[in-house]
Amino acid sequence: MKPAVVAEIEPLRAAIADARRKGQTIGLVPTMGALHDGHRSLIEAARRQNDYVVVSIFVNPTQFGPNEDLKRYPRPLERDLGLCGEAGVDLVFHPQPETIYPPDYRTFVEVTGLQDVLCGASRPGHFRGVATVVLKLFHLVQPDRAYFGQKDAQQVRIVQRMVMDLNVPVEVCVCPTVRETDGLALSSRNAYLEAGERRLATVLYRTLIEAKRSIEGGERIAAAIRERMSERIGAVAGAVVDYVAVVDAETLCEATAIEPGRPILLALAVKFGGTRLIDNLLIP
Repeated sequence: MKPAVVAEIEPLRAAIADARRKGQTIGLVPTMGALHDGHRSLIEAARRQNDYVVVSIFVNPTQFGPNEDLKRYPRPLERDLGLCGEAGVDLVFHPQPETIYPPDYRTFVEVTGLQDVLCGASRPGHFRGVATVVLKLFHLVQPDRAYFGQKDAQQVRIVQRMVMDLNVPVEVCVCPTVRETDGLALSSRNAYLEAGERRLATVLYRTLIEAKRSIEGGERIAAAIRERMSERIGAVAGAVVDYVAVVDAETLCEATAIEPGRPILLALAVKFGGTRLIDNLLIP
């Protein structure tokens, strides 16, 4: 059974108000559509922990750069609604861009520092768009909890910091990365990969696992870990590295050493053909 679908703000608010009158808790899963089993895991977590589940499907134009894939980003709405129905979603919010950004829209949210490194260094303005649309969704849906995947680790950290700094009354729930059997992290952009590129892309997870084992084996020099990760990916023909990083998981600043009590994030962004993929592992 497909969930209810609304495209405008007023019916969204009316549905949320009705759920609140019934004393229901609300979980939100923000997405850009092209849903896969990673999104399903977020929806299922929201379903377990809340009475009423909202999924937003909105390809957010403000987080795409001028030469990025906004126009070709997949938009299989009927398939997405089918997945939402199977997973028990109550309401899908599917607005048009002009609903979220009316003419003469001027206000944006920035989380300085955290937005400027890793993906933010090569995608200027990306996380400004992410933070802005997420905060708008939080205001519109007013959820008790919102669900994000660990695969988008930098996004998660930015949302967490925004919620803390702006006193937003929502619990940010981070769910584990969902992977294919060969380790490739599920992503809507995996659909862009040609068969050969898809096989090569498994180097991302293998590289992360090797780095994790190196740390577990006693390696404490971050530069040495970064170098081995770079060499591992650089050996794959057709893999073009955007970044290889070993950073403090809280500040996203480059780590110099692996220290007890300081979680580390191993993070990668690599292009295969025209497709840019990201992945990461959190080392607690």
